[in-house]
Amino acid sequence: MSRRPAGPLRRGWTTGACATAATTAAYTALLTGEFPDPVEIRLPKGERPLFALAREALRTHSAMAGVVKDAGDDPDVTHGALVLAEVRAGERGGGVSFRAGEGVGTVTRPGLPIAVGEPAINPVPRRMMTEAVQRVAAAHGGSGDVEITLSIPGGEEMARKTWNPRLGILGGLSILGTTGVVHPYSCSAWIASIHRGIDVARANGLDHIAACTGSTSEAGVQRLYDLPDIAFIDMGDFAGGMLKYLRRHPVPRLTLAGGFAKMSKLAAGSLDLHSGRSQIDREALAGAMHSLGAPEALLDAARSANTASEILSLAQRAGVPLADRMAREAQARAGALVEGRVAIEVAIFDRSGALVGRAGFGRSAPA
Repeated sequence: MSRRPAGPLRRGWTTGACATAATTAAYTALLTGEFPDPVEIRLPKGERPLFALAREALRTHSAMAGVVKDAGDDPDVTHGALVLAEVRAGERGGGVSFRAGEGVGTVTRPGLPIAVGEPAINPVPRRMMTEAVQRVAAAHGGSGDVEITLSIPGGEEMARKTWNPRLGILGGLSILGTTGVVHPYSCSAWIASIHRGIDVARANGLDHIAACTGSTSEAGVQRLYDLPDIAFIDMGDFAGGMLKYLRRHPVPRLTLAGGFAKMSKLAAGSLDLHSGRSQIDREALAGAMHSLGAPEALLDAARSANTASEILSLAQRAGVPLADRMAREAQARAGALVEGRVAIEVAIFDRSGALVGRAGFGRSAPA
């Protein structure tokens, strides 16, 4: 994740809000011959932002408008993307239908809030665009029966940096947003992707998933188990958000994997594992080493160590199974959070990808 800039952060707009603005402008032009610029839309919480048009084209049977996405100060992969909406008259009585153009993905796996075969346009943006069409139709005498094709040039390449391929969204990006507003560094999109990853795994009947803090731990779990791609959840630092969702939407077995520092934080009760929001507890690690029989000199060295990695190295050289202890304690924390509805193992990997600590399932998966 990018480093958060200092000072007040500027909000931005979701792809769903940009698509709604482009749709509003295009349908207005289709009915009146004129593009409103800037174009005003209504967001789910009542805000009425204005969007400048970056592209417009009026044809005989359709109109197209484009808006450049401004994600504010959020490190969003789609910041600066051009969101295009082409609107044409649909079948009478057909209402609003959606099509995926260039750079917008199509759903190919069950478990997402959109049916297989449909454009990857989430429910809230669909509702926002439908309501915008209805308002424009009421103002300018239209039927409201339209076909909307959304495109994001370059979206297929951008999507490779997202979860979309693993979730079964192929060909491009998703049109996302629940409020229309991007709150910088809220991480809401990441947490939503964790939830959708769990949904897809459940819908495809998987009984074992792996939630990993990063690519090194994911590669480590791949060496342990022959799991399909959709079984892997890119948890990042959001252990709490992932485990709380599993409590409500359980799978039989979870392998929870990460580095020593992050799993030690989870063992200590931290549910956000980011270095800026939680710290390793050197005293607690020294206490764990003491209970494992480490001498006092080793405990003093652990208390004054600069990093968790240094503490792990000290323990390993002394033959103290500290990583296994942290794995067991993290397992207990995670198990309590899911209230026993998921069988959990914890695997700890060092920076080279070697397995250094593990607390296995130790019991059968819950019924």
